[in-house]
Amino acid sequence: MTRSLAGLLSIALTTRALAAQGPAPGAARPFAAVDRSVVALIHVRVIDGTGAATKADQAIIIRDGRVATTGPSAATPVPGDALVMDLSGKSVIPGLVMVHEHLHYPTGPGVYANLAESFARLYLAGGVTSIRTAGGLNGYNEIGLKRAIERGEKAGPWIDVTAPYLEGPGLGLSQMHELTDAADARRTVAFWNDAGATSLKAFLHVTRDELRAVIEEGHKRGMKVTGHLCSVTYREAADLGIDNLEHGFFAATDFVAGRQPDVCPAQGAALQSIVALDSAADPMRSLIRHLIDRKVAVTSTLPVLETFTPGRPAPPGLDVLDPILVQQFRETKATIDRDTTSIFTALYPKLARLDVEFFRAGGLLLAGTDPTGIGGVVAGYADQRALALLVEAGLTPLEAIKVGTLNGATFLGRGALVGSIVTGKQADLVVIDGDPSTHIGDLANVTLVFKQGVGYDPQKLIASVRGRVGLF
Repeated sequence: MTRSLAGLLSIALTTRALAAQGPAPGAARPFAAVDRSVVALIHVRVIDGTGAATKADQAIIIRDGRVATTGPSAATPVPGDALVMDLSGKSVIPGLVMVHEHLHYPTGPGVYANLAESFARLYLAGGVTSIRTAGGLNGYNEIGLKRAIERGEKAGPWIDVTAPYLEGPGLGLSQMHELTDAADARRTVAFWNDAGATSLKAFLHVTRDELRAVIEEGHKRGMKVTGHLCSVTYREAADLGIDNLEHGFFAATDFVAGRQPDVCPAQGAALQSIVALDSAADPMRSLIRHLIDRKVAVTSTLPVLETFTPGRPAPPGLDVLDPILVQQFRETKATIDRDTTSIFTALYPKLARLDVEFFRAGGLLLAGTDPTGIGGVVAGYADQRALALLVEAGLTPLEAIKVGTLNGATFLGRGALVGSIVTGKQADLVVIDGDPSTHIGDLANVTLVFKQGVGYDPQKLIASVRGRVGLF
């Protein structure tokens, strides 16, 4: 499907207009509904992100961007200079910390558009106050956006910027650099870290030598390394010292019969090996235990996997996309839904259960969305969906919320600052109409998002991009 000339002209004019605006200090403020140094949230249900039981009729006092006091409303003094907000019937959770996010989105075959401006607003509107961009196509754009958000020039979450994908030959995507050897891997890591990237992601066709170089160079620079692997197995990556593995066990090639070292097997063979494996048998249990022993976290990305699965519902948030992108997604999804032979019919529920089994075994399970694939995975909306899908798979709502808050913060090394509602921590808080501790779907009812004590209006953020996501 191609765009009309008028549509292309619209994109060009929008891009020029945005470029001409330039930085505007305090430009995030128009999206703020609450901007006071002292705020008292009273009569609110608190879900603190630790997995602990919900506390009813609580007060949270915010002062200068931090949680100053928490406790029962009846016993917590309200400062005289506070803006008092009665939140009866509402819940507060920590800001979501999601670790497989992107600022790009598929707009055509093999083409990913930069949606940094619109996606940043949508993440924040969805209650996501911290993200890791798990692989980028334009490193400078993400580094620049992170700095603009921190200066208050743009509205969006705190960003842990992952350098552009560390990939070898084989994918054929012209937007990615192809590593030539381990020395090139080290140079690439150093280059992007010096430029401002803070995390690394190894991709499908990286070799063991290249991955070893990435891990060594990255760790030397204080960077964590994740991977969506294929040529390297999960066990090999764990032994090399990788910190995180993406997409649950979707990308594990450990069980492919006749697999050649440093060669990415055909995807069909890899996925069939997962479907055929008894998850309760020794091979999978041994792998899970090995990852936990090596302190390797695993990121669940059920929203993107759901889109490939026949019969699954349409994802939330499609209405904010450019109408052409909505049409493209619906056409592709309709084709998927008609496929009676799709491997995802058996694969998706198994992968969802494996995420839960890793968590139950004591592994550090993280959550993300991966807005790639066939499209339809929309920032913010998909993050709420990610936690709902974990509950569908077997976690309790409180466990899923912990995965999407404190677990993510812990992995990123920010657990002392964000990820749970504790006195002294940064006031990254999400106000929700309802009780997601009993009905996880209530996560979609976000009414206010505090980031560093400033309360942003999700409806203003969404309205600013509605129908145009895909253009900027």
